[in-house]
Amino acid sequence: MIDVKNPFEVKILLVYDNLEAQNAAARAVRKLKEDLQVEGSNIIVADNLEDARAIFYSDPSIQCVLIGVECNKCANTFSTLEYIREHNSQVPIYIMSSRNMASQIPANILDKVSDFIWLLEDTLEFISGRIQASIERYRKFILPPMFKALAKFAKVHEYSWHTPGHTGGTAFLKSAAGRDFFNFFGEQIFRSDLSISVGELGSMLDHSGPIGESEKYIAEVFNSTRSYHVTNGSSTSNRIILMASVTRNDICLCDRNCHKSVEHAMTLSGAIPTYMVPSRNQYGIIGPILPDRLTKEAIDKSIQENPLVKEGINRTPRHAIVTNSTYDGLCYNVTTVKNLLKQSVDRLHFDEAWYGYARFNPMYENRYAMCYNPKTYSKDEPTIFATQSTHKLLAAFSQASMIHILDGKNSISHERFNESLMMHSSTSPFYAIIASNDISAAMMDNKGGLTLTEMSIREAVSFRKTVARIHNEKTSNNDWFFNIWQPPMVKTPSGEKVLFFEADDELLVTNPDCWVLHPNEMWHGFGDIEDGYCMLDPIKVSVTTPGVMPDSTLADWGIPAALLTAYLDNKGIVVEKTTDFTCLFLFSLGVTKGKWGTLLNAMFEFKQDYDNNTRISRIMPKIYHADEKHYKDMGLKDLANEMFAAMKELQTTKSMAEAFSVLPHPDLSPVETYEELVKNHVEALTLDEMANKTVATSVVPYPPGIPLLMPGENAGAIDGKLLKYLKALEGFDKKFAGFTHDTHGVEVSEDGTYRVLCLKNA
Repeated sequence: MIDVKNPFEVKILLVYDNLEAQNAAARAVRKLKEDLQVEGSNIIVADNLEDARAIFYSDPSIQCVLIGVECNKCANTFSTLEYIREHNSQVPIYIMSSRNMASQIPANILDKVSDFIWLLEDTLEFISGRIQASIERYRKFILPPMFKALAKFAKVHEYSWHTPGHTGGTAFLKSAAGRDFFNFFGEQIFRSDLSISVGELGSMLDHSGPIGESEKYIAEVFNSTRSYHVTNGSSTSNRIILMASVTRNDICLCDRNCHKSVEHAMTLSGAIPTYMVPSRNQYGIIGPILPDRLTKEAIDKSIQENPLVKEGINRTPRHAIVTNSTYDGLCYNVTTVKNLLKQSVDRLHFDEAWYGYARFNPMYENRYAMCYNPKTYSKDEPTIFATQSTHKLLAAFSQASMIHILDGKNSISHERFNESLMMHSSTSPFYAIIASNDISAAMMDNKGGLTLTEMSIREAVSFRKTVARIHNEKTSNNDWFFNIWQPPMVKTPSGEKVLFFEADDELLVTNPDCWVLHPNEMWHGFGDIEDGYCMLDPIKVSVTTPGVMPDSTLADWGIPAALLTAYLDNKGIVVEKTTDFTCLFLFSLGVTKGKWGTLLNAMFEFKQDYDNNTRISRIMPKIYHADEKHYKDMGLKDLANEMFAAMKELQTTKSMAEAFSVLPHPDLSPVETYEELVKNHVEALTLDEMANKTVATSVVPYPPGIPLLMPGENAGAIDGKLLKYLKALEGFDKKFAGFTHDTHGVEVSEDGTYRVLCLKNA
């Protein structure tokens, strides 16, 4: 176990050719290495510059680099220094040389290094001390304020008489089960679980001390006027913002592709939602809200037609919330959205739960909420809010979230905003979550964000190109393979169009135009969309399975994506989201070639098992045991054919498109509906029984994750589009055990019957 007094390991990269040579310089370097090791440093030795680059790339925890310089290798030394500085502009780099070589070292090398070590001039103790001092300065620089204070406090062995009662974990050591719990997590997590009584760390509710400094630091890194820590997820972040911005009978413009927390905020605040409906394509992928639905005329019309906006209610909307990027990775041009919506509303809120990395790569320029300079942003422009789940696609503990605010027109003062934050926050936050937010910001600061995001994009591009190339090879030989939802061709800087998998990696990694949804391109399925309005995020990869045509009709044969998801699950590969014919994979900061190589290999194995019609009992035992009678003699191709035929018969894809093309009639507001729920004026009804009934809870099929029905909305006629779609899902689920849909708000009985809570006598 790492010593509590010094939990940070010191790593030094030593680059020296022929360290074992019997000469004065090599002996001095060996002695320096021994001295540093005695002081507790871990020395990693590279005997050439190429190896040094590989080590530095693979181990970001290196805190100092020592390089021996020979003038005949200065060109290689410069390229290595340039490489290191591209990835880390602050790490201390020392050139080790003899004084008589100093005048021969080129200026371009001198510009990249922190200092020199004259091996045969200064004492080794002095040199070692300088190196350790520079590492300490570097660590103080890279560690953000809250985590730095937390780590410092955890090293102080004080008796505490305040909460939490486990007092640094010692309470757990008093029982066998508790000791196992303590050993599993390690001492540091318990020593850093502290009370608000610890004044040295400040307060999350008062925004004081190191926690307050951390929020200022995060605001600087994420480019906001002010930022806030939230320790119970972006669901709470959304509620905090909306509860600070709207109240009973205020009109709130809501993206229909909204998270459930937005519905909760409407219920808590009593605000009236008026929905902005997004587009969708042949795969059921959720697209953007098109610009013509964001104009003042369109917004006014939607408010005019909203039955909940009764006489006497102010028809000027107070707040607008848009999901950016969409779940499937479609990113808005934020300036276009802002310029359209500012004609109707003063406060614009982007739910960026899955998009916290966008600020740190030029690929996403003007496509994230905090894309404006807070120092020059006009007070005549809308105030902009962003919520981000730090834990989703950055690096933080679960439930870590941030709120960013860019103050503009009709802004909410910190004092007023903080009342809402305190209403939704604990007085006993888990300090490790706050610290992980702090560290996440530090990881993205300076060049870190660009380096990390570029690595993710590169891995995603490599995977995309590989699958596209294999698909092209297979289909050219009358065979099949999976494909990727992406442009089949891209334009080079010279204007030439090339196949996606033949395009240069640098072009795909750095040029946003390769990912923009250009109007009337068949691949994206969003028709005559405004050029530049929407872009596909490279790191959100939708693998497509055969079965659906560009015009949304089903092909002669197909493989439902749910079958691929179940197959991958049996191999320990978890898919982020599955539609009828797509599987979504997120190429987050932690993805490596090894990880996506395993996925690709599993996709090949699926194809082989499909072509061979391998028995379900052999390759998917969990599915087989869900209904042994049904799947007893069935092969993978047999099951795919039967599922595809059922989807054709039930028209699941078509029914989904039709169901989401209309907005249900709202009978009651979310808060009025919830009041009836609390009073138990509800009953669970089957689909046949709920015709023309008012639903008490939201009904959200996953996929696509958009509310089909919100609380208080009417289910419509028995043969209407809404119930027709739910019946199609119910029919499919009854046929195929192990492949049931996940529909929030629907309770499924043992015989597969759907039931939904509806208001009585409504």
